[in-house]
Amino acid sequence: MSEQKFLPFALPDIGEDEINEVVDALRSGWVTTGPKTKQFEADFAQFIGDGVEAIAVNSATAGLHLALEAIGIGPGDEVIVPSYTFTATAEVVRYLGAHPVCVDMDAATFNISPEAIRAAITAKTRAIMPVHFAGLACEMDEIIAIAREHGLKVVEDAAHALPTYYKGKLVGTLDSDVTVFSFYANKTMTTGEGGMVVSKNKDIIARCKVMRLHGISRDAFDRYVSKTPAWFYEVVAPGFKYNMPDTAAAMGIHQLKKIRRFQELREAMAQRFDRELADLPLILPARPKDAGSNHAWHLYPVRIKPEAGVSRDDFIARMAEKGIGCSVHFIPLHRQPVWRDGYQLTREQFPVTDAAFEAEVTLPLYTRMTDDDQSRVIAAVREILSA
Repeated sequence: MSEQKFLPFALPDIGEDEINEVVDALRSGWVTTGPKTKQFEADFAQFIGDGVEAIAVNSATAGLHLALEAIGIGPGDEVIVPSYTFTATAEVVRYLGAHPVCVDMDAATFNISPEAIRAAITAKTRAIMPVHFAGLACEMDEIIAIAREHGLKVVEDAAHALPTYYKGKLVGTLDSDVTVFSFYANKTMTTGEGGMVVSKNKDIIARCKVMRLHGISRDAFDRYVSKTPAWFYEVVAPGFKYNMPDTAAAMGIHQLKKIRRFQELREAMAQRFDRELADLPLILPARPKDAGSNHAWHLYPVRIKPEAGVSRDDFIARMAEKGIGCSVHFIPLHRQPVWRDGYQLTREQFPVTDAAFEAEVTLPLYTRMTDDDQSRVIAAVREILSA
C-alpha cells in the first residue's frame, strides 16, 4: 500500500482563467498598477455594493496602515485591538506612532469583546479595530454604538471576512469608517499578496489613493497612457509604496468571480466537520446567531477540551505524523515579546484569550480539498481523540 501524500493546511484554488489573465498582463507590457488593477477595483466595489469605493493595495497590512493614516491616527493616540489576532493588526498602529491597546475576546466567537472595548477606552482612544475572526462577523452594532458614544472611528480588519454577512449586510457596507480585506495566499480568495481598502467616505478613499503611491497627486497609469504630454506631477504628502501590480490584480479579477462558489464549498465542509466531530471532546466553531448573517469559513478553529486527554501541541504533532497539516490561529499579541514586553502585558489580563489559545487548533479547510481529503482529516481527528 502506497503512503498517502501529506495533506497541507491550506492551498490556493487557482484555475486557467487566472493563469491566462496573468499571462495577458505580462504580454501587455503593463505589469505594475494599470488597467487590470483598475478593473479589479471596479469589480470589487460593485461586488461589495452600497456605493463603496475600493483601493487595491499590495497587502492587507498596507491597507490597514493607509486606513488608520487616512482617519488621522497619529503619535500618542490609542487604537483598541483584540489580543487574539495576527501581529499586523497592532503593528500598523505603531507605524503611525500610536499605541495598540489589546483587549480580551468573546469566549464563544474568538472575536473582540464589546465589554472589553468599553473598559479600555481612555481620553487618548481614537479608534477601534475589530477583527472578524475566521470569517464570523464581530458584534458590529454594539461596537459601532460604542464608537459613536465616544466619538471614535472604526476600522474593520476583514482579512478573514470575504464574503461575510452581518444581519443581512455584507461586511464592507456596515456603518464603520473603512474596511480592509486580505488576498494573501491562504485567504478565501487570493492575488498571491494583496488587499483592498473599502469605504463610502470619499475623503478616506482620496487620502488612501494619494498615500498608496508616494503621496503623488496623479495616478501613474493615467500619466503614462495619456495621449498628450502629462509628465508633470506633485508630491503632496510623504506617502508609501503600497500599490497592487496588474499581475496580482489579474488573479483577483477571476478569483472574485468564484468567491460565492468558494464560500458555498467552505460552508459545506464546515457543516460536515460539525456533523462528524460533534461527539468528540472538542469545542466546535461558533456559528452566526443573527438572521441574515453567515460565515466565510476562512478558518475552521476548534478547541480541545481538557477531558480529551491530549494537549493541543501533542494533537498537532500526531496529526502531522498522520500526514495532515494543522495550524494555530493565533499566538495572541500579549504572548508576543514585542507587545508583551513593550506594553507590560500579562496572561492574567486576557483570561479568555489565553485559555482559548492553549486549546485552539485550526483544521485544514480549503476549496481544493476533496471529500476523501476531508475524510482523512475526520478519521485522524477521531482516532486521536477517541483513543
